Amino acid sequence: MPNGGGTLSGIEGETHDMKAASILDYRELARRKLPPFLYEYIDGGSYAEVTLRRNVDDLADVQLRQRVMCDVSGIDLTTTLFGAEQRLPIALGPVGLSGMYARRGEVQAARAANAAGIPFTLSTVGVCPLAEVAAATGTPFWFQLYVVKDRNFVRHMIAEAKAAGCTVMLLTVDLPVPGSRYRDVHSGLSGASGFAGSIRRGLQAALHPRWAWDVGLMGKPHTLGNVAPMLAGDTGLEDFLAWMGGNFDQTVTWESLTWLRSEWGGPIVVKGILDPADARLAVEHGADGIVVSNHGGRQLDGVPSTAQALPAIAEAVGDKLSVLVDGGVRSGLDVVRMLALGAKGVLLGRAWAYALAANGQAGVSHAIQLIEAEMRVALALTGVTNIKDIDHNILVRDRKFG
Repeated sequence: MPNGGGTLSGIEGETHDMKAASILDYRELARRKLPPFLYEYIDGGSYAEVTLRRNVDDLADVQLRQRVMCDVSGIDLTTTLFGAEQRLPIALGPVGLSGMYARRGEVQAARAANAAGIPFTLSTVGVCPLAEVAAATGTPFWFQLYVVKDRNFVRHMIAEAKAAGCTVMLLTVDLPVPGSRYRDVHSGLSGASGFAGSIRRGLQAALHPRWAWDVGLMGKPHTLGNVAPMLAGDTGLEDFLAWMGGNFDQTVTWESLTWLRSEWGGPIVVKGILDPADARLAVEHGADGIVVSNHGGRQLDGVPSTAQALPAIAEAVGDKLSVLVDGGVRSGLDVVRMLALGAKGVLLGRAWAYALAANGQAGVSHAIQLIEAEMRVALALTGVTNIKDIDHNILVRDRKFG
């Protein structure tokens, strides 16, 4: 497993005192610390994981123009997204089950994002509910919405998001049904409900004692906090993907945006756009932003990477809404590449989840610091001093990326 060039030592299932130098180091640390059913959920994709690999490989293939003899003594990474200024053009994107990676993990990640001056996005299927994150952080954050079949319950979640002070709603639209994720079946996260599944996951946890103590015992309650009222006493974790498949609303259409706007009232960002035609529909139906995303390669395998899809989508919508992107981002250099391909902001997903699993809030804070430092180097060596000046002109043009 790649680890960014460093040598990581230690027994299986345990982390050690080496300080991670990259996001890929945090990936390896997360693998060692987490029970397999949780690590494979973070790390895996759907089917043969072709798109998962494309996300990373295509982004790595984006070539930058190195420029020299430029005054790069003052680099400005600040930007404004949906009316709010932030220190970096990144946000922590929604990652389900984050509270299983570290004790009350969503709270720890939100605190790290707040300290860094960037948004945190709470997933509908997070472990910590909206009210808990709001009480623990005291500052606004974003909320990611999955529309479940019970629209009255969706209204309840939207009201909870308002009460928690959330400022932006991310509507994820690329999961009407869960993708076929073979790793999750093999690891026991899905397809292994009931007593047998609990025993299997329990045995995995026992072989990872730090996680078992910190999260397994001390991190309770283990439930999908935002949807707990509709679970009728279950946790939602017994067969996670089966629960999503049985409860997510497959009737959601573009007309649903009108209903959502009447309930929410604030900025709405449609997450899961991969085709210019859908991007134009998002504009027509009044979205404030989109996220160019293939769900991290976890849904329809064989679709384009987000790096490949992004330029045409950005060109199709222009400045009519804010274009964000996720997928395959493992460094600050990758963030700069995505901005040059046409994004206004970048959502981190696995990057912060690995760090959270490895070292909680401190790990997420350090991961953000790594991203920032790498961005500063990338800007300096391309002769750019301001985020606003990053565009296709810093790229070595390649037909693959428009």
